[in-house]
Amino acid sequence: MQHPIPSAFLRFAALPLVLALGACAFAPDSKPPAMAEPAQYGVEAAPATGAAAQGVAQRFERGAHPVPQWWKRYQSDALNALVEEGLANSPDLAAAERNLAGAREQLRGQVNSSLLPAVDAGVSATRNRALTMPEFPQSTALFNVFTGQVQASYNLDLFGAARFANTSLAAQVEQQAYQLEAARRSLAANIVTGAITSASLAEQVALTEKQVVLLRQVARDTQRRYELGAASQNDTLDADQDAATLEASLPGLRARWHATRHALAVLLGRSPDQAPPDLAFSTIAVPEAVPVVVPSELLASRPDVQVAEAALVAAAADVGLATAQLFPSLSLTASMGKGGFAWADALSGAGSIWAIGASLTQPIFHGGQLLAERSAAKARYEAAVLQYKQTVLTAFRDVADTLSRLDAGGQALASAEASRRSAEQSYQNTAKRVRLGALAPYTQYASEQHFVAARLRELEYANARMTETAALFQAMGSPASAAPQR
Repeated sequence: MQHPIPSAFLRFAALPLVLALGACAFAPDSKPPAMAEPAQYGVEAAPATGAAAQGVAQRFERGAHPVPQWWKRYQSDALNALVEEGLANSPDLAAAERNLAGAREQLRGQVNSSLLPAVDAGVSATRNRALTMPEFPQSTALFNVFTGQVQASYNLDLFGAARFANTSLAAQVEQQAYQLEAARRSLAANIVTGAITSASLAEQVALTEKQVVLLRQVARDTQRRYELGAASQNDTLDADQDAATLEASLPGLRARWHATRHALAVLLGRSPDQAPPDLAFSTIAVPEAVPVVVPSELLASRPDVQVAEAALVAAAADVGLATAQLFPSLSLTASMGKGGFAWADALSGAGSIWAIGASLTQPIFHGGQLLAERSAAKARYEAAVLQYKQTVLTAFRDVADTLSRLDAGGQALASAEASRRSAEQSYQNTAKRVRLGALAPYTQYASEQHFVAARLRELEYANARMTETAALFQAMGSPASAAPQR
């Protein structure tokens, strides 16, 4: 007589099928969400050409591709050598490379272990004392057991748990690869920026020192004029104050210069006392052409966006893994070897032993742990989607801000250059009139001081244009050909 199958058992047996065929798929889509591409990066479109300053009007090449070794566009062999030294000797970069190599080995081991069976060999020799039946003459029995066998086991990936785990780990390794690329490009950008800034600060210190000398000379001349009755005491005090105020700024400027050199030395893998000599600022050429990558290509070239995309893939795979763990798991085992109560018996034909089996496990009750882990994985996936969107928006803003600063910096540099030229012409005219006796000598010092101040402003804006150019190259990301191996 056949007995009806309990309805509770039928509901339990149908659970995997319901989950598989229902609305909840094993894993969500691992593709990044579609993002609206801006017609232009900022609130105002970047001009095709920047303001002409110091003989260069930078061109913003729309639709151009990222430049791999963009620092070579500064046309300075010494700068190129510094970047190459930093990329070769940076401990941080070397550590990231070792970590990536270790992560790839871990991935290789996990993939191989999930695809291939595990095989182990074992040998054991034991001496045992066991109780016998009460009616036997001897109450205990002593015997030896010798065994040697090879065991194999293999887990069938019926519902993709191993595949999802491998996909998740591979995406995490990919994240490290893109993070390494980002670190490499950031290191190059920091070296370029540090070297240019240090060269600029060296000239700023020299010009400020010259300003102090000129202001001190003006103060002395004003004092003599006051003694002769040609200037008031307030004129003397104002001149002294101007000289003292500028001189007070020198120690801080020197400290900033030294700190920049120290930071550059560490970026190169050197100790601060081994900082390289400053480059001559005039030997560094501002790049005339800078790329403006289209938004669609920017998403494929920015390492931070690629990291966010890889994190999204890993999060989707984690959801699939958590779902697959709700389903049955099947494992196969087999063993073959020799065994006996004496070495002679174990090595004989009669000592052959073997076993083969299969086990099927279906989770039933884990206190809600498996469902909670799946819910947590889904929440992390949703967070990864949102993080990807935020990373893309931040990348667009980064480019927009850099383009805006670079354009504004070019305009400011053009105005500073015009101001410096006027101050220089005024100084030359004043010096000529002093030589002809038409003006008092002290007017030349004051005029030269204004000229030096104008040169300082121009130098600061020139440094800003060069460093913002480096920031724009950095914001454009890496070309597809330079992407790390998957």
